[in-house]
Amino acid sequence: MSQTPHVVTPGSFLTLHYRLSGPAGDIINTFTDKPATLSLGTGELSPAVEQRLLGLEEGAHATFELPAGEAFGERNPEMQQWVAKKLLAQIGDPDEQYAVGDVVQFPTPDGTGSYAGAVIESNETGVRFDFNHPLAGQPVTFEVQLIGVL
Repeated sequence: MSQTPHVVTPGSFLTLHYRLSGPAGDIINTFTDKPATLSLGTGELSPAVEQRLLGLEEGAHATFELPAGEAFGERNPEMQQWVAKKLLAQIGDPDEQYAVGDVVQFPTPDGTGSYAGAVIESNETGVRFDFNHPLAGQPVTFEVQLIGVL
């Protein structure tokens, strides 16, 4: 009896190597490290990226080009916000120096997760962060090698 290869469907549990890159280069690349494991539909990948995985067979190696804004939405100017240095001292190291380009993890309001912001400017009293995804509003190359599909 020949085994039918496993195919990615909504809700599949995957073991895979993947790479997300934009015009400035890689943002995530697991090919040089251990593979990632994730469940489709849980928000670990953007819906546009998940759509590209549906129907792929176990063992597939594919590269997809996503147009600007499709993978992570457009850049939202409201996602750039000032945070008071007093507040930053309460949630982190009071002596932390914030340099442009630094990425800082913030706890979610419910305390169960975190999200990241990149420093875009600072002054004596505050630091301005960009909470947009680093690839928001940019074309994205998504490369995947499916190792296992459950």
